[in-house]
Amino acid sequence: MAAGGRVVDIVDTTTRDGNQSLWGATGLTATDILAVAPTLERVGFHALDFTSSTHMAVSVRFHREDPWELIRLMRAALLVPWAIPTVVSAKMRAGMHNAKFGIVIHWGVYAVPAYGNEWYPRNMYLEGHDVYNYHRAHYGPQSTFGYKDFIPQLTAANWNPDHWAQVFKRAGAKYVVPVGEHHDGFPMYDCSYTKWNAAKMGPHRDIVGELGRAVRGQGLKLGVSSHRAFNWSYYTFEKDFDTSDPRYSGLYGTPHAPAPKINNHPGELRQKAPREFLENWFARAREIADKYQPDLMWFDFGFEAPEFEPYRKRFAAHYYNQAEAWGRPVAINYKHDAYPEDVAVLDIERGLLEDIRPHFWQTDTSVSWKSWGYIRDDRFKSVDEIVDELVDIASKNGCLLLNFGPQPDGTIPEPAEKILLGIGQWLDVNGEAIYGTRPWKVYGEGPTKFKAGYFGEKTQEFTGRDIRFTARPGALYAICLAWPGRELKIASLGSASGRRAGKISRVELLGAEDNLRWTESADALTIQVPDKKPCDHAFAFKLTVAG
Repeated sequence: MAAGGRVVDIVDTTTRDGNQSLWGATGLTATDILAVAPTLERVGFHALDFTSSTHMAVSVRFHREDPWELIRLMRAALLVPWAIPTVVSAKMRAGMHNAKFGIVIHWGVYAVPAYGNEWYPRNMYLEGHDVYNYHRAHYGPQSTFGYKDFIPQLTAANWNPDHWAQVFKRAGAKYVVPVGEHHDGFPMYDCSYTKWNAAKMGPHRDIVGELGRAVRGQGLKLGVSSHRAFNWSYYTFEKDFDTSDPRYSGLYGTPHAPAPKINNHPGELRQKAPREFLENWFARAREIADKYQPDLMWFDFGFEAPEFEPYRKRFAAHYYNQAEAWGRPVAINYKHDAYPEDVAVLDIERGLLEDIRPHFWQTDTSVSWKSWGYIRDDRFKSVDEIVDELVDIASKNGCLLLNFGPQPDGTIPEPAEKILLGIGQWLDVNGEAIYGTRPWKVYGEGPTKFKAGYFGEKTQEFTGRDIRFTARPGALYAICLAWPGRELKIASLGSASGRRAGKISRVELLGAEDNLRWTESADALTIQVPDKKPCDHAFAFKLTVAG
């Protein structure tokens, strides 16, 4: 029984004016219920009015489209005092936290021109841009051949979702996130709010639905991403562009003059969206959640703009309530400051962190440097570069969401598939040091560090002294980002460091057969390294510890 006053023991009622009054036989006191009020409001409970009576009962009044959804989540929240972060944060994100590695797929009409990057549909309408000139030279004026005219060439003729799912499984991914709709406004799912979608045009297939069934058939989790929030600001509407033809507004959006920017910061692209667009954004996001029941909803930049705030709250409340009804955990990804950090999972695009973040987080990056979508002349990363990023991210309490862009016919580009399978081979040996682990007291040691922040990634050369730590009960993993040679010295485990892991009973190198010899001193733990490398990339030394 909770402390602090009499236990609440009343029943649900409906007031005459249609507002809901929740009186819960929760086993909690009025003091406990009042304590959760601020977090409830952040998650999406609008116009909350908590009033404690002289009898230590508590009235909860609120205004919302479907108050009974709130009642369901409120009941769950009140099972434990101050429980909303537990219900919609720690519990909902636990599976993702343990997964560590997922795959995101940028597949859309922009794969057809395969030039520049996935922002081709925006840039082809910006006079003076390289893509604008390329388009006119290869396809003709934007008045006669617009972005819409690429749609028939997105055929998916060789697409096999089961093959994709098998590749993702072999790659070691635990969750898969197809792009449901990019900024271009062409959903890759069966969208009820526009005929301009992959189920009705182009491939005439529900890409998200088919892939969802395939990946779940392999035991993987399904996420869906929405990039629609930036669609209002994406296209240019000039009288001689097809974007200004109202017949195509289901793809390009309602033709409009440039709207005011959301701020005066240099380089700001986001225009303030009107209510009609915001309602449509919410309806599409809700439809994805209801139709596909994804384990993860990933949102790109744009919806952190101030005008989206009430819609962000409404979506979080709806999605988390639905997850309660489904009986399984879910999570939301966001960028910048779209949500409080204890409500959803922060995502940092093509960037990392300098140190351990107390709240779980995610990096999304790609197998290539130039584009998220398929282009003909992309430059690909090495497996070693991506493995190093994965290790660094895991050591700092994060997970990696890795992208590739399929070709218009649904083929995974050969370099991308080789990279994915190479990561899987490394995880086959070293996955124990990644999956289900948590950060240690420090993320690592060594002379080389990743640059922090959005779009901060770059090629790095690591040494055998660059070490990252992960941990689980009874084990500490010291992962060298390059081969250390005959001897590995770990300064963070020296007896004078103040960070000892506990009594070490065994040291081994994952993928090698024999236990290793080690010595402890004030300066370092020194491990004798075997001659043969067990894998081609980072090398995980496991310390079995007690205490």
